[in-house]
Amino acid sequence: MATPPLGAMQMNASFDGNPMAAAAPPATDMTGICFRDQLWLNSYPLDRNLVFDYFALSPFYDYTCNNEQLRLRSIHPLDMSHLSKMTGIEYALSEVLEPNLFVMRKQRRDSPDKVTHMLTYYVLDGSIYQAPQLSSVFAARIGRALYYISKAFTTAASKLEKIGYVDGEDESSASDSKVTKETIDIKEVKRIDHILAALQRRLPPAPPPPPFPEGYTPPTTEAEKGAETQQAAESVPPIDPIIDQGPAKRMKF
Repeated sequence: MATPPLGAMQMNASFDGNPMAAAAPPATDMTGICFRDQLWLNSYPLDRNLVFDYFALSPFYDYTCNNEQLRLRSIHPLDMSHLSKMTGIEYALSEVLEPNLFVMRKQRRDSPDKVTHMLTYYVLDGSIYQAPQLSSVFAARIGRALYYISKAFTTAASKLEKIGYVDGEDESSASDSKVTKETIDIKEVKRIDHILAALQRRLPPAPPPPPFPEGYTPPTTEAEKGAETQQAAESVPPIDPIIDQGPAKRMKF
């Protein structure tokens, strides 16, 4: 088991300004703080063998635990063969994903088979945190949900207060003003034309219409009749008023 550097020991001793303050049991709720010793991390590898020595430098460590007694006896503090024979507070390494995540569990051992879980800590990329309790997580989630629900109802109520009954004249004037205010967006028109042209290019050309059956004459509309009459009138050559006056009439004497 490696010995932590002198700088880390001095940092731990002067955490509260009093060298004896480090021996005091830590508080129950310390979820608002984080511990990190970069000097230790630069000097030693963070693995399952040395992670407890690094955890012991943090304010989360309880010096009255059974692991500390094993350290004083030069035994690895996470040796379960010795911890299972003792009673009291102990720390156990529950999950390990070297070198990024280490989960440390604080528990009370009453017998070799009876263990009561107390708190959980985790070392994430060299930073040590206390995991929140499940009740605190539920309370925070429910409080956040109630806040957003209340905010949604407040916003809906403020908008509903603005809705009321108006006279017909007011409605007509409002609609007229709305129509006058509406303007044509040239960019939007060009955008729609571009989309329609792109769709037209993608679609195949329309097939020719089928021929009419033999002997069938399609009906002509009034517009087509007018066009045919105009075309016939244009095809008749104009009459010369001087030449085409019919047979000449001789004067009678």
